[in-house]
Amino acid sequence: MKAYLVGGAVRDALLGRPIKERDWVVVGETPEAMLARGYKAVGKDFPVFLHPETREEYALARTERKTAPGYHGFVVHAEPDVTLEQDLLRRDLTINAMAENERGELIDPYGGLTDLEARRLRHVSPAFTEDPVRILRLARFAARFAPLGFLVAEDTQQLMHDMVVAGEVEALVPERIFAELSKALETATPSVFFEVLRGCGALGRLFPEIDALFGVPQPPVYHPEIDTGIHSLMVLDQAARLSPDPVVRFAALTHDLGKALTDPTRWPSHRGHEQRGLSALLRLCERLKVPNAHRRLAEKVMQYHGHAHRAAELRPGTVVDLLQRLDAFRQKDALEPFLLACEADARGRSGFEDRDYSQADWLRAAHRAAVSVSVQPLLEQGYQGVALGRALRCERIRRVKAARTGWLGV
Repeated sequence: MKAYLVGGAVRDALLGRPIKERDWVVVGETPEAMLARGYKAVGKDFPVFLHPETREEYALARTERKTAPGYHGFVVHAEPDVTLEQDLLRRDLTINAMAENERGELIDPYGGLTDLEARRLRHVSPAFTEDPVRILRLARFAARFAPLGFLVAEDTQQLMHDMVVAGEVEALVPERIFAELSKALETATPSVFFEVLRGCGALGRLFPEIDALFGVPQPPVYHPEIDTGIHSLMVLDQAARLSPDPVVRFAALTHDLGKALTDPTRWPSHRGHEQRGLSALLRLCERLKVPNAHRRLAEKVMQYHGHAHRAAELRPGTVVDLLQRLDAFRQKDALEPFLLACEADARGRSGFEDRDYSQADWLRAAHRAAVSVSVQPLLEQGYQGVALGRALRCERIRRVKAARTGWLGV
């Protein structure tokens, strides 16, 4: 059996990066022969098998022929006569179309090593256009490898643009779009994902609520970067610096969607954008079938990030009410993701990237003071129902007020 290590494992080894998983291509074999060797069949659309010991995936070499629009219309040919070079030819990027034989020798028929050294993301062949998912994958790879200096090749950018014009991205289903978005949000520079999509025209087709932010001005005194789209991507990258949680990063990305809905005659002011944006967020979440956890935090950050920025100016009662709306009393771990997204917003501005965000420290202190109130003494005093809720709120306000006095040192 001729088995070759392929794809990401070869690429990452050449880059000196950790290898998370290893995939193999088998040449000259049949499904029956694989089963006879003890491999377990797991592939649905084409022959893929699990190694009986390592559990790594071994796929029979195959070619694909486009038969219909979108990314489902393919006929797969996986027979013993398919060569390794033919299998590699169907892959998306040259840096993913390299293989290694059992002696560790590199097999690179399409210039993947040259592109790797040049830090270039380039398509293997015109067959790239047959699968619109590759636009999302390439944008995700660009975000993942941006810290290493990788850029998209010009001819590949043009190819993606032509695919968008041809309407290929319209065939993408919501689940696949969100799956690629989720992976992009986990990269070190997720903003690059959206920049690549915007560059080829796909952003407006796939994420119109985000695309609409570009060109919308903000007051230069607060936002030296001015453009709301640029600000949103800066906030996203700040969130990536502060937290590995994709839920926090999604909330940071979407917090200002309402600014795209401001009447242009009122620019650069955006009074009321916190509430206006909820409809756009709902559309985005429903269309892409975004998980509830993402949506809930995004709604809170959208509505109350202004409160967080003004935390030191808020009355103790307003602080308690804010914590209540954030569900920070019932779920004590609900506050931190909110604060991280708000801090990313404060830092996601030109010249403010490393600015201290003491508002978060104050809200954490206020939360500690408020949750220290015990309900039991109030019950023992005879409070019940609505009266109990009022008494609890009053006591929390008293504790927050005392904490604020200590916080300010007066």
